[in-house]
Amino acid sequence: MRQLSRQDKIVALVKEKGYISIEELASHFAVTPQTIRRDINDLAKAGQLRRHHGGASYESSTTNVAYATRQILQHEAKEQIAKRIAAEIPNHASLFINIGTTTETVARALLNHQGLQVITNNLNVATILSSKEDFNVIIAGGTVRSRDGGVMGEATIDFINQFRVDFGIVGISGIDPLDGSLLDYDYQEVRVAQSIISNSRNVFLAADSAKFGRNAVVRLGNITQVDRLFTDAQPPKAILKLMKEHKVRLELCPAKH
Repeated sequence: MRQLSRQDKIVALVKEKGYISIEELASHFAVTPQTIRRDINDLAKAGQLRRHHGGASYESSTTNVAYATRQILQHEAKEQIAKRIAAEIPNHASLFINIGTTTETVARALLNHQGLQVITNNLNVATILSSKEDFNVIIAGGTVRSRDGGVMGEATIDFINQFRVDFGIVGISGIDPLDGSLLDYDYQEVRVAQSIISNSRNVFLAADSAKFGRNAVVRLGNITQVDRLFTDAQPPKAILKLMKEHKVRLELCPAKH
């Protein structure tokens, strides 16, 4: 089989599934994982796929990767980011936590804390944290998005605006590597996140390194609006410059392989 033909088929398979592992692709094409890694590297350089540790995904600027797939992607990086954020949250603090698989990982990392008050528009976060009797978990009203348990809408924004909390923990789908724009896919979700940023004394952005350069159609704001960025690898130079100018602290949380 010609390499180009195999690469075309790899692209078609990843488009169909959203994400596929190196092992699956190696088995499908009866080649070594090293061969598939080379193919994925070539395709990533050509902008046809996005490379991840252990696999590849196909991403659109208008449609997010499926929720179940996002739970798998960058899992180790998300775990390290979550541990680091949890270590920065004192007991008896008040928090906003928004929609996303990274923020859900943060919620799990907070279970050893005491006396937290958490306002969230994420049903999964509420479920994780409600097991703690000494936590006060408040769920925002609004329309539930069935695919991932996100709660959105005008009622959600009005509800969030009633609070002023110690920490806003925010996830994001993409970060423009040149101007630091924070990008997401759903206009309503973005408006809720903007309210969370506006009503938090300290804003923590939880974003694994795969988010840098990932395109999404709706602009939430800019990285200069957050107080700390928690990520697993050094951001692009333009982002570092912006962060330095606006006194945004970088918290590196490298994944353990």
